[in-house]
Amino acid sequence: MNKNNLFFYCLIIAFGLFAPFLFPAFKLQISFLWILIVLALTWDVQGGQMGYNTFGNVLFFGLGMYLCAGIQIGMFFPLDEWTASGGEKTFVHTPLQYFQGFFVGLLLAGVVPAIVAAIIGYGILGLRGHYFAICTLGLGIAAGEIAGGIELIGAGQGMTAPPWPKNIGDTELRSEFFYFSCLILFVVTFLFLKWAYQTRFGLVLNAIRDNEDKAEAMGIHTMRYKIIGWVVSAFFVGIAGGLVGNMIGYIEPVEVAFAGATYGVFMVLMAILGGKGTLWGPVIGATVFHIFKEGFWTFFLGWQYVALGILIVVIVVFFPEGIMGYLREKYPSQFGEIVDEEDLKAQVELK
Repeated sequence: MNKNNLFFYCLIIAFGLFAPFLFPAFKLQISFLWILIVLALTWDVQGGQMGYNTFGNVLFFGLGMYLCAGIQIGMFFPLDEWTASGGEKTFVHTPLQYFQGFFVGLLLAGVVPAIVAAIIGYGILGLRGHYFAICTLGLGIAAGEIAGGIELIGAGQGMTAPPWPKNIGDTELRSEFFYFSCLILFVVTFLFLKWAYQTRFGLVLNAIRDNEDKAEAMGIHTMRYKIIGWVVSAFFVGIAGGLVGNMIGYIEPVEVAFAGATYGVFMVLMAILGGKGTLWGPVIGATVFHIFKEGFWTFFLGWQYVALGILIVVIVVFFPEGIMGYLREKYPSQFGEIVDEEDLKAQVELK
């Protein structure tokens, strides 16, 4: 690990640990920042490292959201009565019930979407290019419509996540609990992917991106690695969904859980903005995007989606390789690339 990387790691850890106390008014916004980084990192497993642009990760996000809340409730109370009108006011979790249900639900929110990803992967990961992208887009839309028709989870009206037990602390304790839960998820996701990209797994994903046919000709079982990549993404995205459902407190099928127009698009834009196919790109992209998004919602309320649309155009036109790609081209020596001064001077003169 070089000094630059060590400095950034220490800076992020210090910011993560002290941010809720230094910026208490922005605790919720920073919590969502960690979630957005996780979404960008996991999307980049397919879209950046493997070259398979997907709009279907929102399926695992919504599935994890419903699973976590549903397990929290169903372990102790009848889920159908809870989702009935006023049911959430009838049943009250004790602190022990709340945390037991939360951690079991969060675990299943990762495991079940991973299993679903493995099953679906066998069916659609044989598709390539825009066929795969359109198919995954359809999965997210279909999931929202299906969830809106299931009465057990509240159908179209949605369902309420278990409220924070009143006898164990105030809203500040609740916000700090979920803040550090989001931070831990980000740290675990980042470190796991950093390790995975340094193994054969990462090399094979890049080989699939560069030339899948050639990788298969070399004897690589590409389908197996594509499925494993999607399973890894689904696991972390599902947990992120479970956390978001609890933080928001209300789960609606189309606008919250399977929100392809927001979370589904955001994760793609963040990875592209920061730089696809890099470890730090999604982190930088999600951070910049989140700052812009919160600014739009604060200063351009009513026009926020117009502002986001303009941001999308700017990203595609001016940052096709992302911020990391721009920095790598501008300062190649900072990325460990050997720079020939004469060649560099010739390139500058040609431009």
